[in-house]
Amino acid sequence: MAIRFFGSQGASVALAAAIALGCPSARAETPTPSPDAKAAKETELRGVEDTLKASEEQRRKIEADVESLKVDHARLAEALIETTAKVQDTEGQRARAEADLDELSRRSETLGKSLDARRDAIGVALAALERLGANPPPAIFVKPNAMADAVRAAMTIGGAVPQLQSEIQAAARDLTELETLRAAMAKQRDDLTRSAEGLALDKTKLTELVAARQQSLDEAQGALEAERKRASELANQALSLKDLIARMESQIPGAKAGAAAAAAADLGPAAGGSDPARLKPAVAFADAKGTLPMPAAGEMLKSFGDADDYGGTEKGVSIATPARATVSTPIDGWVVYAGPYRSYGQLLILNAGGGYYMVLAGMERSNVSVGQFVLSGEAVASMGDGAARTAAAVAIGAAQPILYIELRKNETPIDPGPWWAKTNNEKAHG
Repeated sequence: MAIRFFGSQGASVALAAAIALGCPSARAETPTPSPDAKAAKETELRGVEDTLKASEEQRRKIEADVESLKVDHARLAEALIETTAKVQDTEGQRARAEADLDELSRRSETLGKSLDARRDAIGVALAALERLGANPPPAIFVKPNAMADAVRAAMTIGGAVPQLQSEIQAAARDLTELETLRAAMAKQRDDLTRSAEGLALDKTKLTELVAARQQSLDEAQGALEAERKRASELANQALSLKDLIARMESQIPGAKAGAAAAAAADLGPAAGGSDPARLKPAVAFADAKGTLPMPAAGEMLKSFGDADDYGGTEKGVSIATPARATVSTPIDGWVVYAGPYRSYGQLLILNAGGGYYMVLAGMERSNVSVGQFVLSGEAVASMGDGAARTAAAVAIGAAQPILYIELRKNETPIDPGPWWAKTNNEKAHG
């Protein structure tokens, strides 16, 4: 049966009817892919799968590298703290040994003068006896009238001999003590020589560890040099430590990030633990009273609240250190500033969190960067030989290097005494 339609509308209806009736000529033609196209598509799919697989492997490798870096950082920090403690302990022992050697030298000099004086007294007594031998007293029975001369001679001999015996005994004691002192001095010098060799090796190791730590940080912080330059400019502009801290934490990204991290750190009595890979303080600073180590070996010359030379009182403490002494940080914290500042010498400011800041000044050089988080016990600076005259050294009139330490709560200096560990405090005071 033929169905006929007229016009465009009829053509459309005819096409629809043809499709409905399954007319082959009316079906839409779907091109059959060639074998080459199919192979290309499959290759493309395999490439996508390989790319996804490689990306997953790369992701896993990156995660493993990050974890490895964390482990390496922890090991590096642990080795750095351990070596710093060893170096500072040796420096303290050497300082005490040198003081003992000075005391032995003074005693030896005193004994030498004493022996010289006794030698003169013995010489006088011997000369008197020699004169008596050359001119003996008269025989009483031969010259009875010379009794007075005989008595005087007996008195002279009786007085000279006990004095001579006393001087000889005292000189013998002095000689024995002098020999003992000289033996002790020789041993002390040998010990100092050996400790100097060990200290040189430990300091070399410490230098390498510090360099490794800073290299890993420098690689992660490409803008460090720009920050250092800007920090130096701010230090020149700052009118006080308070002003310097405010400028650094408001204008330097590293210090600003450190301040934000300190403010955000959730610290309790045991927060963070003692993990050397930690990136926040182990404990809140307010809870660390009585536990902080001294940052360097040495003797405390000025304490907080002592009278200064300007009619006021000391705002911090001053420690006389050995030449080239290693300075460690007594706290966990973020570096706010590290560099020269006015007559302070090298200045280091650490943000311990909770509004507490630790200021260390008078060093010859520092080896940390702004924004860096440092652990208590890490080497952060080193002293000079005392030739550079810092404000603290001039005020005290000391020839040796002087490390100045100031603890601040927000904007006000406070007494750091309650925070020092008892044993460290006792050592520093004598």
